[in-house]
Amino acid sequence: MSDAAILAEIIDASDAVLIGAGSGLSSSCGYNHYHWTEAFLKHLQPFRDKYGFKSPMDGFYYCFPSLESQWGYYAEYIRAMWELPDGDAYHALRESTKDKDTFMLTTNVDMQADRCFPSESTRHFQGDFAYLQCRQPCHDELISSHEIVQKLHENLLPDLSIPAELVPRCGICSWPLVPWIRDDTFLEGEKWEEEADNHRRFLRRHLIENEDRLLLLELGVGEMTPAIIKLPFWELAMKNENVTYVCINTEKGSAPLHLGNRGIYINKDIASVLAETCHLIRR
Repeated sequence: MSDAAILAEIIDASDAVLIGAGSGLSSSCGYNHYHWTEAFLKHLQPFRDKYGFKSPMDGFYYCFPSLESQWGYYAEYIRAMWELPDGDAYHALRESTKDKDTFMLTTNVDMQADRCFPSESTRHFQGDFAYLQCRQPCHDELISSHEIVQKLHENLLPDLSIPAELVPRCGICSWPLVPWIRDDTFLEGEKWEEEADNHRRFLRRHLIENEDRLLLLELGVGEMTPAIIKLPFWELAMKNENVTYVCINTEKGSAPLHLGNRGIYINKDIASVLAETCHLIRR
């Protein structure tokens, strides 16, 4: 059997699916935030040429000379994510699991998760570029970034900065707004806590209340933050006999040996495996 056929069988036999989505899932759609790809160069080439950024995310953490320059980059980067189409791998994932109770835990911040799964079934552990927050933060509110970055794009100056009067600011304390992305000011407020509660309720429903057959599907998770997805998935699979762990990644690796046939590692392109899996399930 092919890897996709094995995965299709496991999904079919499962009552629920918990997806752990890392950067490799978005990269398989062409949306790589840690290397330059055509999708982002289309929007950000002038910034790479001017500042020498090695990747889109490199620009996010860059020490710009002014807020106006910083927001010039933020606006174009976030606007790119609003405009880029939904990734094929995300669509295949949704179609493959739509008959199951599914929840996605993701470290990706590129809005793709909520395009394919209901917001109550996603947890954005590192935040999401769809929202802005007060830099302090002085309050718990998140603000949609869509209209703000569109206005900044329309007013981008030739030097790639924005006019000073257009720097987005908090309506309460007047501090600058920043993207809702994990850094030293990241807001773990009402939305973050609500998503965490939804995640805990999903696990309690399937592992404690019903003892369901749960698939942990890890996709493109790297080694930078193993404590968010990878290690908790291993622990859940080890402690629960009804849990199967499947990892798909282009990097070489393996599932924990003590899981036996409940642990599967697929060292292939994520988008290709999910496309074939979706075809097998939906035919």
